[in-house]
Amino acid sequence: GQAVAVVPVRRSQDDRWAANLAAARQFHAREGHLQPARKHVEIVDGEEIKLGSFLDNTRRRAAKLPAERRADLDALGMRW
Repeated sequence: GQAVAVVPVRRSQDDRWAANLAAARQFHAREGHLQPARKHVEIVDGEEIKLGSFLDNTRRRAAKLPAERRADLDALGMRW
């Protein structure tokens, strides 16, 4: 895959999305699914990503998500 830049201060929504997506990809690669516990925290490059709550929140906002972001998660077997 492509290298993910380490962004110590996550400013924009795009940065946050990239970090969360990296966490989702890492979790999926290791576990073979994208169904972490609600409280699950994934460590990416030393940073704690609250993957469980990110996915829950993303599900709630699914209708507002850009198609490419939905596709990013669909590729990991996201359950909407």
